Amino acid sequence: MDFIFIEELRVEANVGIYPRERAAPQTIEINLTFGVPDEAARDDDIAKTIDYADVIGRIRRELEAHHFNLLETLGEFVIALMLDEFKAPWVKISIAKIGVMKGVHRVGVQIERARS
Repeated sequence: MDFIFIEELRVEANVGIYPRERAAPQTIEINLTFGVPDEAARDDDIAKTIDYADVIGRIRRELEAHHFNLLETLGEFVIALMLDEFKAPWVKISIAKIGVMKGVHRVGVQIERARS
């Protein structure tokens, strides 16, 4: 299996349980790695892989339209999108809120799932 990665994708998202988090979108950082079929590279054919531009666009649109209380729920949502819609066989995501607490650079989650 080959892998595509997207690093330090900054997205405005409605995520959080505290009043200050619910008042306005906040910037989150996503790192995403997902498996793609080996034949994409062998055949040099974009139709046999997952187009990262499509993934980025879809994530941005979905996070703009939804509110998530927990980063864990947001992560599971993106993973389900990758597994079900984009048909990735394996996905790993880390999501971080940036500068949400004094003296803490990032707070986040990391999730890994594979299609069964």
